[in-house]
Parts: sequence; C-alpha cells; structure tokens
Amino acid sequence: MKLVEEKPFDKTKEIEEQFIEKIADNMNTFGISTTVGRVLGTIYMNREPMTLDELSDSIGMSKTRMSQVVREMVDLNIAEKVFKKGVRKDLYNVERDYYQTFVSLFTSNWRKAISKSKMFEQKLQRELAEIEKEEALDEETEQKINELLKETRIWLDYYDWISRVTEFFESGEIFKHVPVRQDENK
Repeated sequence: MKLVEEKPFDKTKEIEEQFIEKIADNMNTFGISTTVGRVLGTIYMNREPMTLDELSDSIGMSKTRMSQVVREMVDLNIAEKVFKKGVRKDLYNVERDYYQTFVSLFTSNWRKAISKSKMFEQKLQRELAEIEKEEALDEETEQKINELLKETRIWLDYYDWISRVTEFFESGEIFKHVPVRQDENK
C-alpha cells in the first residue's frame, strides 16, 4: 500500500484553514459568532474581495445565510462592499489590520450598549416622574424615588465614561498610550 504524499499546496491550504479557525475562535472571544469569524477569515485569507456566491461555496453555507452574516459584518464595521470594474455581483472585503478590527468590534459593541442604556434610562426617568406626580407620596416612597434618581445619575455617568473610552479607541488615541509593536522583520 502506497501512502499519498501531501503536496506543499495542500499543506499551505491546511495552514490557511487553521488561521481561519483561529480568527473564528478570536471573534467568539469578542462575543461575535464563529460564523462571522470564519467569513472574515476566509475573505482575509483569500487576499481579495469575494462575492456571496464565492463565500457560500467556500464555507458551505446557503447564500441567504451568507448574506445575513455579511450584513452583520458590515454593521460591525469589519467588512465593506467594494466595487470592481467589470464585476456585476457585490464584492465584500474585510479590514486587514487586526488592530483596527479589534477597535471596530470593541466600539460597535459598546455603542450598542450605550444606546440601549440611554433608552432604558429615559424610560426609567419617565416612570419615576409619573410616580412623583401622584399627590400623596409617603416619605418612604419619596426617599426611594430620590435613591433611584441618584442611581440613574450614577448609571448615566458610567455610560458617559464608556462613551468617552469608546471615542478614545475610535480616535486612535489609544495607540499613543499603548503603541503597536512594529516587527523589524516586515
């Protein structure tokens, strides 16, 4: 029985697949689905934009599901639709800078949390204002309302801080304080 020798091309393809799986795993660490990570890794390893059909074939996923995943990636600011002369189908590309991908994931998740919290806080303030309008509030209820209003202000301060941290990352200022190490061998 003769063993089939693995060709260098097959070995490099296997290593690319390992890279894609590691990217998917890393995305999961950020709270992003491994499916998004696989698509990001596939486009990244392809080294050029891909169509939904190409992605579907490469990953073995329906075009409908692939469209949903790519839309999610665009919303997360880690992929974009690009134009290529002569190509009629939509092409999608991904950010090639790992640091920028991290910043995009970090900030898009926090922007969503900030938005949800502000809506919650506004709802809470309206409800507390309605309770305050009632004529006969006992001292205990009034004290509880004041405590909740104070907690709401603390909550707002916290989300203001998160908003400023998010802006700090988006502005690139973070890299002045935590510089990216440059590999001399590049």
